Amino acid sequence: QVQLVESGGGLVQAGGSLRLSCAASERTFSSYVLGWFRQAPGRVREFVARISWSGGNTYYADTVKGRFAISRDNAKNTVYLQMNSLKPEDTAVYYCAAAPRGRSTYYYTYAYDYWGQGTQVTVSS
Repeated sequence: QVQLVESGGGLVQAGGSLRLSCAASERTFSSYVLGWFRQAPGRVREFVARISWSGGNTYYADTVKGRFAISRDNAKNTVYLQMNSLKPEDTAVYYCAAAPRGRSTYYYTYAYDYWGQGTQVTVSS
């Protein structure tokens, strides 16, 4: 069982930056694919970014490409999401998630077995 705890959310003005962190309890953290998703009020949870178990491959939603960066530190059992040039439409609850290797896709929520409780990000205009 992997427990994930997000932190780093908050209120920021448009154009600003935030860095989200997600700490995992599992010693086998390094074997999991890690993803970030977000959910705005009244909308479905959507893919934001993911990173391979080694950290060598990263993937982003088109809406955040060039502005967000996902990274991981396996020694600290932590995954990060650096968010720059934030826009009001980035406002949402952000969730980190973990999935075992070998899934056919990591774009959808059903691919992930473990989820954090979420952290609120609010971007004011």
